[in-house]
Amino acid sequence: MQKVYLSISYQNRQHLQSEIEIIQKTLSSFHIHLFIFVDTYHFSPDEEKQIMQKAFEEIDSSDLLIAEVSEKAICVGIEIGYAIAKNKPVIYLRNENSEHSTTAAGSADHVIVYENKIQLAERLAAIITSLQS
Repeated sequence: MQKVYLSISYQNRQHLQSEIEIIQKTLSSFHIHLFIFVDTYHFSPDEEKQIMQKAFEEIDSSDLLIAEVSEKAICVGIEIGYAIAKNKPVIYLRNENSEHSTTAAGSADHVIVYENKIQLAERLAAIITSLQS
C-alpha cells in the first residue's frame, strides 16, 4: 500500500486539522502517502464535472479510501460509493460524539469510532497492519 485517499468535505477541512495530522503521522509510520483532494485541487463552482473526474482519477490511483464522516457530506458519500465500485477498501472514521452514518458505515470494510487522538492513531495503525498482512 502506497497511497491513501482521504475523503473529507471542503467545508470541514480546517475543523478536522488535528485528526488529519494524526492520520498523516500514522500512515507515514507505514511509509504510506496520505492524499487530501481538497488540499491539492481548487476548482470554481462551475467546474463540477472536472472536480469529480479528478477525484475519481485520484481514487483510482489510491490503494485505500478513508472517509472522515464526523461531519456528514454528500461528496464523501459519492467518493465512498465510487471506491467501493472500484474494489478499493474503505475505512469509515468518525468521532464518537458525531452522528452515525448508517449508509457510510454499512458500506465500509472497516469502522473506526474514536474518543481521542490516541484511539484514532491506535485503531488506524491496527487496521493498516491487518491490511498489509
